[in-house]
Amino acid sequence: MFGWFQRLLPHSGDFYVLFERHSASLIGAAEALVSLTGGEGERAAHLRTIRDQEHAADEVIRETLHEVRQTFLAPFDRGAITSLIGSMDDTIDEMNKTASAIELFEVREFDSQMAQIAQLVLDACRLIAEAMPQLRDIERNGRRLHELTARLVKLEGEVDVLHDTGMKAVFQAQKASPDPLGFMVSREIYKHLERIADAFEDVANEIDSLVIDHG
Repeated sequence: MFGWFQRLLPHSGDFYVLFERHSASLIGAAEALVSLTGGEGERAAHLRTIRDQEHAADEVIRETLHEVRQTFLAPFDRGAITSLIGSMDDTIDEMNKTASAIELFEVREFDSQMAQIAQLVLDACRLIAEAMPQLRDIERNGRRLHELTARLVKLEGEVDVLHDTGMKAVFQAQKASPDPLGFMVSREIYKHLERIADAFEDVANEIDSLVIDHG
C-alpha cells in the first residue's frame, strides 16, 4: 500500500558495508600473497585466490558506483566515497598484477625481501580493515583513524627500504653472474610490490581527508 511512498523517500546506500567487504578482499588477497612468496602450499591455488579476491573487489566497486548514482543521502561527499574505494582498489589491482607477473614468468623462488614486503602488505590490509568500521563514527574515532593512517604511511616507508635493499641485492647478483632475464623478472615483481605500498599511502590520505572534513 505504501510502496509508492517508500520509493519517494531518499535512498541512502550502506557504503560502510561496501568498504568493509572490499577490505575483506584485500586481506584475502594479501594472505595468499604471503603464502605464495613464502613458498607455502600450492602455488596455483594462491594465484587463483588473489585473482578471485580481485574479482570480488571489482564487484564491490561496481556496487559502490551504482549506489553513488542512486543515493540521495550519502555519509560523505560522493567524490570522497569513490576516491577512498578507488584507492583501496588500486592496492588489490597491484596485488593481482604481482600475481600475474609471477604466473607469467613462472617464478617459484622469492627473495627474502619479497616475502617481507608481502607480510607488510598483509599488515597494511589489516590496518585498513580495522579502519573501515571506525568510519561509521568519524567524530568519535578520529584519533584512532589518524593512528591507523600513520601506521599505514610508516609501513609504506618500510616497504621502500625493503624494495631498495632487494633491488640492490639483485643488481649485485647480476654483476657477479649475469642473468638479464632474471634481473628483469625480479625488477618487475619488486615494481608491483612497491606500487601496492604506494596505494596504501593513498588510502591513508583519503581516510585522513575524511577525518579532517567530518571529524
